[in-house]
Amino acid sequence: MQWLYLAVAIVSEVIATSALKASEGFTRLWPSVIVVTGYVSAFYFLSLTLKTIPVGVAYAVWSGVGIVLIALIAWRLYGQTLDLPAIVGMGLIIAGVVVLNLFSKTVSH
Repeated sequence: MQWLYLAVAIVSEVIATSALKASEGFTRLWPSVIVVTGYVSAFYFLSLTLKTIPVGVAYAVWSGVGIVLIALIAWRLYGQTLDLPAIVGMGLIIAGVVVLNLFSKTVSH
């Protein structure tokens, strides 16, 4: 269940971060509501995750997956380009999260 909580936390954070641009500095109501709701949800579910997953591991997965998802959303929705170094870097982030989850004794399986 802790990995489901972490997934919900990540998705909530990604939605909130994606809405930040649309909120135009919190001057637009509905995007701003999405940002606040998303971050509240993200931190709530992250707090549930931290009951069983070590904070360093949870944060590594949270930030790694979040970075990749935000970059992909920015590319898709806002037309931000991803050059080869950006793609390689995201691949390394994904590899790091995979190594952490498959081989680290720190992660509770």
